[in-house]
Amino acid sequence: MTESLDHSPALEREPAEASVVFGERLTVVRHFTESLARHGEERGLIGPLELPRLWTRHILNSGVLSPLVRPGHLGDVGSGAGLPGLVLAIARPDVHVTLIEPMERRVNWLSEQVEELELDNVSVVRARGEDAVLPQPLDQVTARAVSALRKLLKVTAPLVRDGGELLLLKGANAQAEIDAAQKELRKFRISRPRVELIGEGVIAEPTRVIRGDVRA
Repeated sequence: MTESLDHSPALEREPAEASVVFGERLTVVRHFTESLARHGEERGLIGPLELPRLWTRHILNSGVLSPLVRPGHLGDVGSGAGLPGLVLAIARPDVHVTLIEPMERRVNWLSEQVEELELDNVSVVRARGEDAVLPQPLDQVTARAVSALRKLLKVTAPLVRDGGELLLLKGANAQAEIDAAQKELRKFRISRPRVELIGEGVIAEPTRVIRGDVRA
């Protein structure tokens, strides 16, 4: 275990609600968060301004999605630092998570973390979402801070099986993105696209998610 960074003036202190979100998996999440705080900036994973809000904006923001994840196979497109995919893999050891990331240095980081955290439910694939070759369609796909919905659909929806689901983390303009992507939603046969706030009453800043069912 790495030396705790809780007293670092730059790193946000672990919020009390982290134990509610992660339960018995909090120790593993804490280890990942400390590693990201130590190495994230130097490895081009996060900016220096993210440290004072690393827990609130990134770790908890990703973790509250875990109740929406179904048993089966989840894919995370554009995993980057491991948000939300690696956090969800830690929170949900019963789910197999495929992290899809095109940049070699980020793939190396993800692979190192999988080994260091001893996660046996994670695969790391170096590819863009639209080029990823997977053994089977996924039950669900997530993505965070990748691109606008109308562009994101073409790199996520084709990876999902018939009857599967998209769980796309978005910002305050999520509904506007849905409104602007009607053509693409029809093209990729996404039904019931809607915006949901996840984590209300649990964390200070609930996560906004675009959910949609995929029909082949």
